[in-house]
Amino acid sequence: MGRLDGKIIMITGGGAGIGRAAALLCAQEGARVAIAEFRPELAEATAAAIAAAGGEALALPTDVAEERSVAAAIAAAVARFGGLDVLYNNAGGATGRDGKITELPLDEFWRTIKVDLFGTFLACRLAMPHLVARGGGAIINTTSVRALIGTAGADAYTAAKGGVLALTRALALQWAEHGIRVNAIAPGLVLSERVRGLVDPGSALYRRSALGPAEPADVAHLAVYLASDEARRVTGTVLPVDSGLGALLA
Repeated sequence: MGRLDGKIIMITGGGAGIGRAAALLCAQEGARVAIAEFRPELAEATAAAIAAAGGEALALPTDVAEERSVAAAIAAAVARFGGLDVLYNNAGGATGRDGKITELPLDEFWRTIKVDLFGTFLACRLAMPHLVARGGGAIINTTSVRALIGTAGADAYTAAKGGVLALTRALALQWAEHGIRVNAIAPGLVLSERVRGLVDPGSALYRRSALGPAEPADVAHLAVYLASDEARRVTGTVLPVDSGLGALLA
């Protein structure tokens, strides 16, 4: 018996990195998985991997920063699977254009806010009625260790993820009466395919990860816990997966 048997979960950014690891693990634990992904070929590849392992998944090309796209993805998942129990807002991230507040381009600030914060807001807003209809459920948001401690060089990303953290706590209070749990994961340095090509092993983030940089699966395991009934009394929390980085820099 899987830990997520009978659950229907949507994962944004589920085609690569942490999202892909979570999609594969959730399916392995018995969930039916809707993969909302900006790059359709990655969504299809993840869905195919799940199907090959005997699971059930739906690939949904999705731009999390666009209301119509998110609404269409959620509607398609509900039509295919009959409802929605868990939303995992994993999509987001910074680019090399981010930086100090006095230097980063303003269009990069708004791009980051729109994808990381507004995208999370949109998916929560549009998924909430479906979770209520199921009698409750779980939302897992993605913040960052940068929102918990002071770090330099990614001020747009830090601002967006700080907003996600605050939104998570606000929603947890407001929707508990409907049986909806809202929590956030705060990854530190996670060696996804994209990050491996960007991070210098000699960087401070790398060196100060006391247990070593995390792998996508390390975050995925926490997401499965928060999605499962094992976390039925857990809401409004922000749980780091940062190899001790926050403790060292706090």
